[in-house]
Amino acid sequence: MPKIGSLGRCILTAMLGVLLLTGGTVAQANVSETTKAKPTIVLLHGAFADGSSWSGVTSRLQSDGYQVVAAAVPLRGIASDTSYLCGVLAGIPGPKVLVGHSYGGALVSQLADTSGVKSLVYVAAFIPEAGETLGALNSQFPGSELGPDTTTTISYPGGVDLALKPETAQAIFAADIPARQAAVAIAAQRPVAASVFTEPVERTAPAALPKYAVIPTGDHAIAPAAERFMAHRAGARITEVPDASHLVAISRPDAVTKVIERAAR
Repeated sequence: MPKIGSLGRCILTAMLGVLLLTGGTVAQANVSETTKAKPTIVLLHGAFADGSSWSGVTSRLQSDGYQVVAAAVPLRGIASDTSYLCGVLAGIPGPKVLVGHSYGGALVSQLADTSGVKSLVYVAAFIPEAGETLGALNSQFPGSELGPDTTTTISYPGGVDLALKPETAQAIFAADIPARQAAVAIAAQRPVAASVFTEPVERTAPAALPKYAVIPTGDHAIAPAAERFMAHRAGARITEVPDASHLVAISRPDAVTKVIERAAR
């Protein structure tokens, strides 16, 4: 049998999800209902984080009538995480807006061809093209303070993870968040596979798909200059949030929510 790539697996998974949701047959959607329905907002967190990093944005979107899925990203690698998230998206019927923070932006780009996706939102995020690595993109412009001096390694039989050093994490990720709140988030950080920064991405997001980018100008994890370069290259509509940190979804949830809702219209 021919080999099936990650995109093929994603398509097959999505088809299976549709069949399960419709009792084994592909249902014909009611056009008028489909056009009126608000899309589901799928939020993908970045490295060192979890779905709670979207809490302020999630509550605002829900108050405005949107269904929200703040997916748990495994943080095991771009191809591995993409494969897992294909299964998550397969269980979400109808139109979808994919939103990625930081590392989650790379996953958004890999999932962009999923059925029902109407737009992409990148929040302080990587927007890579096929063949690129996140580490190379982040070192292309000065301004990122992520590196050996600010991270620690966790070695185990299956590989190596990276974690943030608590003493430098707030300055890099959360400079505009109250110290106590930042300390709680840092204490609960989820380490990420070190390989995510050297693993080449497989696909570039389709040029025709609408894209939006939120760029916090006080970001010290991904250089704002790198975020601008990637956003301009992708043809994204850019919103800059002055002096906001990398965790802009926590510190400025209103600004981030506004962009997501614009992408959902």
